[in-house]
Amino acid sequence: QVQLVESGGGLVQPGGSLRLSCAASGVIVNDGAMGWYRQPPGKQRELVAGISPGGTTNYADSVKGRFTISRDNAKNTVYLQMNSLKPEDTAVYYCKTDRWQTSYWGQGTQVTVSS
Repeated sequence: QVQLVESGGGLVQPGGSLRLSCAASGVIVNDGAMGWYRQPPGKQRELVAGISPGGTTNYADSVKGRFTISRDNAKNTVYLQMNSLKPEDTAVYYCKTDRWQTSYWGQGTQVTVSS
């Protein structure tokens, strides 16, 4: 059974930082691509960052230079370090992986950037 459990969200002021975690079970994080997505209020879900099995990363233009995706294979966990946060980063953030022709999503963690 595949489970992705996100944590680390919360309320932060503009310019602040948060680190999100995605703890995986039932899959090995470095055996497949892992991604972070977000869904702002009233908008569609969008890709924020991804990491390939080989460690190649990609980012949405809106977060390049501010967000960093990484993983800890020993902990089977993927992270999203978010710096210089802006109000427009407010969203529910989800972890996702595609394995065996199936998409697996976590339950999401709320990030609110507000003064």
